[in-house]
Amino acid sequence: MTEESASGLRFILRALRYRNYRLFFVGQSISLTGSWMQMIAVSWLAYRLTNSAFLLGSIAFLSQFPMLLVTPFAGVLADRWNRKNILVITQTLAMIQALVLAVLAFTGAVTVWHLAILSLFIGLVNSFDAPVRQTFVIDMVEDKKDLSNAIALNSFIFNSARLIGSALGGLLIAAIGEAMCFLLNSVSFLAVIAALLSMRIRPAIPESGNHFLTDLKEGFAYAFRIAPIRSILSLVALMSVAGMPYVVIMPIFAKDILKGGADTLGFLMGATGLGALGGAVYLASKKNIRGLERTISVAAVIFGAGLVFFSFSRVLWLSLFLILCVGFGIMVQIVSCNTLLQNLTDDDKRGRVMSLYAIAFMGMAPFGSLLAGSLAEKIGAPHTMLISGLVSVLGSLLFSRMITLPGKQVVRPIY
Repeated sequence: MTEESASGLRFILRALRYRNYRLFFVGQSISLTGSWMQMIAVSWLAYRLTNSAFLLGSIAFLSQFPMLLVTPFAGVLADRWNRKNILVITQTLAMIQALVLAVLAFTGAVTVWHLAILSLFIGLVNSFDAPVRQTFVIDMVEDKKDLSNAIALNSFIFNSARLIGSALGGLLIAAIGEAMCFLLNSVSFLAVIAALLSMRIRPAIPESGNHFLTDLKEGFAYAFRIAPIRSILSLVALMSVAGMPYVVIMPIFAKDILKGGADTLGFLMGATGLGALGGAVYLASKKNIRGLERTISVAAVIFGAGLVFFSFSRVLWLSLFLILCVGFGIMVQIVSCNTLLQNLTDDDKRGRVMSLYAIAFMGMAPFGSLLAGSLAEKIGAPHTMLISGLVSVLGSLLFSRMITLPGKQVVRPIY
């Protein structure tokens, strides 16, 4: 490796110079790989047990719906309590959920109702975990100028895990069954719990003398009063409802459209992760946030167009390429939105704003999942995917028009 390339790699990985973030990076890399294995296994098991696109969407709905109701309160807690301690609790509960799934699957007792209840449970856990984990980055990275790099590396972790976990999960399901995916996921949580317990964090959590509901109301008012934050949250919510549910109907494409099995599903999800991985590397290499509002628009178009063309594909290699583009587009868009929000938001309100981001990103997704499952049942998965792609492109064009109107530039105030 030349000195220039080594220097470039150090720049891309610059957030890893912080000890706490290094621990988090390693722990999350292991844990998220297990989580993606479980997600693949749950979706495949649900479709195998029911052969119903509607019930497949319903399981996804239950795992995401609590985000909409619980996450705003979790955001207030993220601004009030020790974030590391909250994460230790949520990761432990997630480990228990995976272990219960493993036991049910190994004994052959698992039913779709078990999947529904346990999906609802993990949805509640994630409702607290997501906004706290997003906000926790600022506690691990001492210099705020490296915050955008840390957020991009978080996405690198997430999508490396998706690439490895999805492919490995698909192969394990085909060879052994879903139960082993659940067991390995349960064990993987030990890595992130150990990493959290090993950290030396001095969180700067402001003391609030306000009533809990007063802080909650203040967070909503702050986010919707500031036009850039409001615009970004609106776009993320639209994409979550219209575009992201493509994941829910992916087992239908793998089994019925492309005539494959669990390994085909794993390859498709792995290709999505590979594309998203490329998007994360691209963002990690950026020197600053200048121009991210334009990047958001372009990435959303790539995502939507990828879904449109994927809906027409009946050849595996072409589908893999198109879904790779989809993964690249959605990751660049979502991470860019996350980065802008973190930089735009005041420190004492970051937890509450990021809880709204979690609602827009994950809390709105259950409605999209339910809608996608229902549409796929009535008009077929390809037509459902086509509609998702077209709406996503339209949303990106509206956002692009908004940021080019005079006086409506989204991030110019922080340049």
